[in-house]
Amino acid sequence: MIGSAVTSTSTNSARSAPPAATATPAAPAGVIPAVRPTEPAALPAVTDRTLANGLRVLVVQRGSVPIVEVRLRIPFAGRGPVYQARAEVLAETLFTGSRRLNRVGLATEVQRLGGSLSTGVDSDRLAVVGSALAANLEPLLEIMADVLLGATFPDDEVAGERDRIVEDTAVARSQPAVIAREALLERLFGDHPYATAIPDPDVVGQVGAADVRGLHAERVSPAGAILTLVGDVSPERALAAVTAALGDWSGRPASSAPPLPELHRGPIVIVDRPGAVQTNIRLGGAALDRSAPGYPAQRLASTIFGGYFSSRLVNNIREDKGYTYSPRSSIDHYQVGSRFTVAADVATEVTGPALLEILYELGRLAVLPPTQDELDAARQYAVGTLAIGSATAAGLASTLSALAGVGIGVEYLRDHPRALAEVTAADVQAVAADLLAPTGLITVLVGDKAKIVRAVGALGLIES
Repeated sequence: MIGSAVTSTSTNSARSAPPAATATPAAPAGVIPAVRPTEPAALPAVTDRTLANGLRVLVVQRGSVPIVEVRLRIPFAGRGPVYQARAEVLAETLFTGSRRLNRVGLATEVQRLGGSLSTGVDSDRLAVVGSALAANLEPLLEIMADVLLGATFPDDEVAGERDRIVEDTAVARSQPAVIAREALLERLFGDHPYATAIPDPDVVGQVGAADVRGLHAERVSPAGAILTLVGDVSPERALAAVTAALGDWSGRPASSAPPLPELHRGPIVIVDRPGAVQTNIRLGGAALDRSAPGYPAQRLASTIFGGYFSSRLVNNIREDKGYTYSPRSSIDHYQVGSRFTVAADVATEVTGPALLEILYELGRLAVLPPTQDELDAARQYAVGTLAIGSATAAGLASTLSALAGVGIGVEYLRDHPRALAEVTAADVQAVAADLLAPTGLITVLVGDKAKIVRAVGALGLIES
């Protein structure tokens, strides 16, 4: 509606338009305009305090909008399918009841504050993500304290959410992309907790309210937890509010995830889906942590290979050959390690050719350095996405929380762009030879084995 109103006022404004001679000449067709260098932003001032109960609090005052963003990260690593199932149900039922309020009451109170609260869990942490009008920080923290210190997990609420999770996970585990991801994680991590991202629905179905209450009492603890607040609130007020609401929270320190197992490449794995018209191609391997000296070079190597739309992989198997719509590569970080992943979903009949091109591009980057233009474009993209990701209060809160969870401070927002600027083409080629070369990666395919095995077998040994 705003756009329409603006447009309607200019219907007869040709007489007041500026002379045509003042217009900037258009760039020639096919020429990409030069990108202006990203201006380094001032490093946010972070107030960092640890309460007596072990809760670490990070506060950044940012007064651009009257909102405060809240991110709570609780260590939650655990082993086995039973633990994973209980953790999933706990995350989905944390806000279904407290000593003061039931589920509806909690939701009503949060809405009244102009806010939101949600939860999530993975193999490393239980997360509570929220926001509210800055004037309502204190009552928002009180609601969080209600469930952190005294969630009740009513039997009927747990049963209802558990049954929903069973249905959702069963559907998810039937999807080819999820099957491919789970198969790759299993090959990468073995019996480590990182080896699966979605709990077994049969195990979830056995979780009861008593199981969830027991897990909450044992593992929802301030020891080692990190609470990040970014918004229109002073550090003094934020720390006082956190102390008042969560100062009495107590619990034992949680254990961290075990070290990653040694990576064994092995043969190509084909997960058979008879009749599938598409093959989900996944490759994975080790990656450097964000604190490692070589990480900036690996990030740029991944970006050049398949990390953005101008990458070699996109140009090859999407733009040139039309094998797939959205091929990509990424580096994913965990508490105790990182992984490099390549993903492409292709028609069954081009599985072999597509895999060949993926291996070719990985090998080419491992053997030959990128051009300076490729390096500069990838560097500008990496610096720009980091700046954009931390430009808003919500983005900054999430970024600081994730960094703090692996022991990295706010200085990363300054130091990482500087490190990216120093990466050379030779650095990229060297790290690609060490970590992105096809000989060091695991390959998993989900598709019609009878139709793809011959072509795939020509590219490598297949697991029988």
